[in-house]
Amino acid sequence: MGKHKYIETPEKMWELFIEYVQHEKDNPMYKTEYVGKDGEMVRTALETPITFEGFECYVADKEIISDLGDYTSNKDGRYEQYATIITRIQKNCFVHNFKGASVKLFDANLIAKKLGLIAKSENTNTEVIKILNIDPLDDSSDNSTT
Repeated sequence: MGKHKYIETPEKMWELFIEYVQHEKDNPMYKTEYVGKDGEMVRTALETPITFEGFECYVADKEIISDLGDYTSNKDGRYEQYATIITRIQKNCFVHNFKGASVKLFDANLIAKKLGLIAKSENTNTEVIKILNIDPLDDSSDNSTT
């Protein structure tokens, strides 16, 4: 008999992910600012990035399972049926965060690092510089540059 699966089906995993996304929308983070001459406090709701790690925390908080590692790694070939839904969840996280960074809803540098999108460039310019030591007052033929 196989080990009990805490998330019984891929469909149940998708339902939990949708719940997580809704939970994040219903529980935003807030930015507090003091505006105007009287310093009136204004709280602005902020949308937060959707992440696979956040989803893992959500299912852990619901006491369903504390780690989705077996599902994502398909431990012992027992989670093959979850591969498509896990890919779908990961792509949803990617697209949500990429779009959020694109419209400056989220910090672009932070999201780019998280998504592995940091462009790495290496400058390997090498130039040979020939230094001439010419004495303008020397009329000898040794001073020629040919």
